[in-house]
Amino acid sequence: MDLTYPPVGFHFSVVFELLPQFPSDFRFQEVDGLSVDVETEEFKEGGENRFTHQLPTRTKYQNIVLKRGMFTGSGILLWCRNAIESFNFQPTNLTIALLNADHVPVAAWYVVNAYPVSWSVSSFNAEESKVVVESIKLQYNYFKILKI
Repeated sequence: MDLTYPPVGFHFSVVFELLPQFPSDFRFQEVDGLSVDVETEEFKEGGENRFTHQLPTRTKYQNIVLKRGMFTGSGILLWCRNAIESFNFQPTNLTIALLNADHVPVAAWYVVNAYPVSWSVSSFNAEESKVVVESIKLQYNYFKILKI
């Protein structure tokens, strides 16, 4: 086992399988929500009054939120618009990889059947000179850990 310093969280990649022809379209400034919880069901055993059993039932995955500077002419944006405006959903798989200084993945997650459920842009303010940030929220079935 190779034990190294913990990786930094600012060097990562996001690749959508549906849109491989747009490599510059996958640049994001933030990925959030890569999380899974195990739901449990309470079971009361007859005669045992000190506690209740908590039995695992299923896993629940949070939505993933991707943020980046607004990118006009984006294939990902067209994919989101088709889903949200036309109700034409095309689920796709994506890979989120944490990279080292040599651009080699040190950890990766394979997200299965993702589709957009929300798209938003940051507020506009004439008194600030900030980049407009778009946020895309994705629902998905599950993810697999490919490398850690």
